[in-house]
Amino acid sequence: MEFPLRPTPDEAYALMVAGNARFAAGTPARPNQDDARRVQLVAGQEPFAAVLGCSDSRVPAEIVFDQGLGDLFVCRTAGPIIDFAVLGSIEFAITQLHVPLVVVMGHEQCGALKAAAETASGTLDPSGSVRDLVERVLPITLQAQREGGTKDEQLNRAIGYNVTRVINLLIERSPAIADAVADGSVKLVGAVYELEGGRARFL
Repeated sequence: MEFPLRPTPDEAYALMVAGNARFAAGTPARPNQDDARRVQLVAGQEPFAAVLGCSDSRVPAEIVFDQGLGDLFVCRTAGPIIDFAVLGSIEFAITQLHVPLVVVMGHEQCGALKAAAETASGTLDPSGSVRDLVERVLPITLQAQREGGTKDEQLNRAIGYNVTRVINLLIERSPAIADAVADGSVKLVGAVYELEGGRARFL
């Protein structure tokens, strides 16, 4: 199996920006989605980027960034949030698959952040594992609320804060990820996806 040469972190970032621009413009190329690509990938994978995004059905990374089979290594959780499974998955992408780019992407109108805001205001009392999820993003939600503004402004602020928080946690909790970022072999970038326009606004 032959793959193109591994892109640099900046080249991988440019591929993601260009793919999202195609998608947002309504002119996706839909690359690497044919039978030949599927057969090629039986022997292994060499994705050029990893994406940690939200589980929301409106934000599928492969479509949003106009990529195909084998191009992206994707983890999705509500929020998104960090747990051991997510941390191990991103470490695997970096240390074993040698991805040069990790994108952490939140999105507008995030249900997890909305639930945290409603919990903070006393209008929601989540139960079960949903409570654990909400509690993970509650501190940044409270921070966003303390800074004032409308509810929409507070929510948008919390979504951006959560992306930055997740990036920091990836580095703080994983020496492997921290080392890769420090030596320049991997770039970590954050983005917030705009639901109506289809743009991934990189932070």
